[in-house]
Amino acid sequence: MAATLLPTLSPPVSRAAALLLRRAPPKPFPLPSPLLRRLLAPTSSPPIHSPTFRSHATMPSAAAAGGGCRATPDRGDLLMLGIETSCDDTAAAVVRGDGQILSQVVSSQEDLLARYGGVSPKMAEEAHALAIDQVVQKALDDANVSESDLCAVAVTVGPGLSLCLRVGVHKARKIAKAFRLPIVGVHHMEAHALVSRLVNKDLDFPFLALLISGGHNLLVLAHGLGQYVQLGTTIDDAIGEAYDKSARWLGLDIRKGGGPALEELALEGDPNAIKFRVPMRQHKDCNFSYAGLKTQVRLAIESRNICASDIPISSATEEDRQLRADIAASFQRVAVLHLEERCQRAVEWALKIEPAIKYFVVSGGVASNQCVRTHLNHIAEKNGLQLVCPPPSLCTDNGVMIAWTGIEHFIAGRFDDPPAADEPDDMQYELRPRWPLGEEYSEGRSVARSMKTARVHPSLTSMIQGSVH
Repeated sequence: MAATLLPTLSPPVSRAAALLLRRAPPKPFPLPSPLLRRLLAPTSSPPIHSPTFRSHATMPSAAAAGGGCRATPDRGDLLMLGIETSCDDTAAAVVRGDGQILSQVVSSQEDLLARYGGVSPKMAEEAHALAIDQVVQKALDDANVSESDLCAVAVTVGPGLSLCLRVGVHKARKIAKAFRLPIVGVHHMEAHALVSRLVNKDLDFPFLALLISGGHNLLVLAHGLGQYVQLGTTIDDAIGEAYDKSARWLGLDIRKGGGPALEELALEGDPNAIKFRVPMRQHKDCNFSYAGLKTQVRLAIESRNICASDIPISSATEEDRQLRADIAASFQRVAVLHLEERCQRAVEWALKIEPAIKYFVVSGGVASNQCVRTHLNHIAEKNGLQLVCPPPSLCTDNGVMIAWTGIEHFIAGRFDDPPAADEPDDMQYELRPRWPLGEEYSEGRSVARSMKTARVHPSLTSMIQGSVH
């Protein structure tokens, strides 16, 4: 039953009301989530049954199914609901085809992160299941629209945690089935790259993008929509993972995220206090590795007898706090220097492939880090490029980036037809937890790959190229 992402069809005529086009968008704000407090209580909800995933057969075209596909709608008439549940945030948004954000809602799992010291996939899945209906309904209410006003539903299908992805896909298909809406399956990392095109209307292909988050480090050359060349990726841990673990080991309050907590503490420290080694300098490629730097941080903490597990930063002595701040600052200096070195090489490669590049996009949760932005802006200016970073609210996982990417592919004719009316509620969906974005650049192949980079699904680029006849 559908979810192939790549059929080439004509988008359906919009059903957005004319009144909506004159309505100013409400201001987005985060959703308080009392449901997550219930999850943390001793009487939390029972585990959700995990079905066995399988691939889907292709559905008949929307025209054949009576979906009413006719002419391509005007962008201003197009309304897209975006749903994101790839990791630890339940997010939804309604975005108009011209880029107007009508609503943006995020329910964070910060209490769970603090309790478990990171993402617990099963607990994250349960939190998504508790929050998803409320989050989506609030996104619709804030936008002052109903499901019948939508043109389609966009949802993250990978990469991410399978248990979490499933919650969002199930909700998207439930809405699509009830209101006969097409579905756009979205690549999470492509969404991080393309949301910059919503923010900067002048940003056109080709461009270079660095996508940095808790689970991913990715350098890609974007030739066009769905057309990417992978210049570099992480061979083990991503920079966001290194920030989060280091913050936890330093006894920081990570409820708002390990990265922001460590960046704040680093402002108090000496970045040259500890001589951490810069990773992978012997490898002349654009790949990243943060596992070794994590180990260096852990050993530095242990050698200085910092008992962060027993004494949180809020209870540390002045001397102890200064030690932790020095470690944080020294870690951040090397972590960002590693980014700079790989990005400089990637810029050189990208300009050799596409001399017309004018923009360097930096997006993903770690792109909210001001130290990261400042240093990467130096790389951009040094090479005559303009740095483009979404605002922090669009760097972290959010529904806006999913909705916008859905709009771009929907207009290009890449979407799935509405689910069949008789599709069972316990339908098993195709998910892509490990899903490369682009094809690997020949000079960028690493000799130090780990199992984390095993390719379970063909890349988005190869899927799209394979669909062109």
